[in-house]
Amino acid sequence: MANTPESTALTPDVFRAVPKVLLHDHLDGGLRAATIVELAREVGHTLPADDAESLARWFTESADSGSLVRYLETFDHTVAVMQRSDHLTRVARECVEDLAADGVVYAEIRYAPEQHLEQGLTLEEVVRAVQAGFDEGMAATGMVARQLLTAMRHQARSREIAELAVRHRDDGVVGFDIAGAEAGYPPTRHLDAFEYLQRENAHFTIHAGEAFGLPSIWQAIQWCGADRLGHGVRIIDDITLDDDGTVHLGRLAQYVRDKRIPLELCPHSNVQTGAAASLAEHPIGLLSQQRFRVTLNTDNRLMSGTSMSREMSAMVEVFGWGLADLQWVTVNAMKSAFTHFDQRLRLINDVIKPGYAELGLPPAR
Repeated sequence: MANTPESTALTPDVFRAVPKVLLHDHLDGGLRAATIVELAREVGHTLPADDAESLARWFTESADSGSLVRYLETFDHTVAVMQRSDHLTRVARECVEDLAADGVVYAEIRYAPEQHLEQGLTLEEVVRAVQAGFDEGMAATGMVARQLLTAMRHQARSREIAELAVRHRDDGVVGFDIAGAEAGYPPTRHLDAFEYLQRENAHFTIHAGEAFGLPSIWQAIQWCGADRLGHGVRIIDDITLDDDGTVHLGRLAQYVRDKRIPLELCPHSNVQTGAAASLAEHPIGLLSQQRFRVTLNTDNRLMSGTSMSREMSAMVEVFGWGLADLQWVTVNAMKSAFTHFDQRLRLINDVIKPGYAELGLPPAR
């Protein structure tokens, strides 16, 4: 990573101010606790805590179990209050507002439309309701928010959701994803959806290499053709270190680096789910040093009690990153976004690089 001299002290205000790009954030994992309490009362859903502060604490404590399965169970309560159009619109609007307040200039927010049909909404109505919220949030903040439509890997609606994403590709949806417990549900179960997306010139990422290792990553790339890897943190299993620190990349790791396949890394979440033992031991340190296409993400802001500012602050504290490193992962993310090239280039040249320059980062030589 870069060691460019910097004149700006990296304070909490600076972390909030630097332009950020977020590629891996779940809509149902980032609700405001106060909003959950309010909406739960409206729909008659029983929560494990009655006030926002206690509820937020319950979410982070429950998610901090080291088990991905237990982590996913916390979503029962957020999804329960996202079954009406007005509620989806509100959650989506607040998501954009919260990200913009944290300095995010571009975000791709993912969610599974099939999980929001319990009160009679159609898939189309779900997508439109979320887009309405994004539109309101963008109009108020100026940031750019796009949808990623997710199919649940243990269900059988992936082709249907892929077609939904393609239908709305000009209405705010930039891509497709599969998510859910990896073990027992390999990405090849959804090969029909991925082949359809490839024929439609559509973008997709795949949750792979989080709870399950190299076979999941290999299938996602070599069988399914993923543009990006959702997490992908377990690519570290294909990297070895000699006693003298010499790094050796296995065939798959070498391929991922050579092809510049983006890794949507989520440090705090990865520690919570057991994909990394600690922040200090998180593979993002070595992967960054080896110049993989690393991006920094939040995953689920509510469950992890996190933000992009917190993720960046942790990288500075644990790995000694500076402004140049933060800009590097930010530009990586913008290069890897599913929005069109002209918008990516505009945000890099007109927003991200000038934003870091204003905070004291010398121009690259």
